[in-house]
Amino acid sequence: MNKIDTQVQHVTKPGANLFAELGFSPEDAKHYQAESSERIDYTLALKEQLMCELTSWIKDSHLKQGDAAEILHVTRPRVSDVVNKKTSKFTIDALVDMLARVGKPVRVLIG
Repeated sequence: MNKIDTQVQHVTKPGANLFAELGFSPEDAKHYQAESSERIDYTLALKEQLMCELTSWIKDSHLKQGDAAEILHVTRPRVSDVVNKKTSKFTIDALVDMLARVGKPVRVLIG
C-alpha cells in the first residue's frame, strides 16, 4: 500500500503574493496579483448584489427564514447565510437559481 504524504511542505503567509511564491518574476507576480484581486472583487460584488436581491425579496414578502428556505428549496441556515452575505458559501450559479425560483430571473449583460 502506498503511503500518502500529508505533511505541510510550505505555507504562504496571509497577504503574501502567491505568484511571487510560485516563482514568477516580481513584475509578473505583481501583475497577476492585481489581476487576480480585481477578478475576486468583481465576483464578490456580483454575489453581494444577488444576495441583496434575495434579501429584499424575503423582506418585501414578509417571510421568515424558514418559510423562505422552503420556497427556495434550501435549508434555513442557507437563507441565513444569504441574509448575512456570506459570499464564500455560494456560487453565482446557486444564487441565480434561487432568484429564478422566486420569479426574479437574472439577465447577463456582456461588455
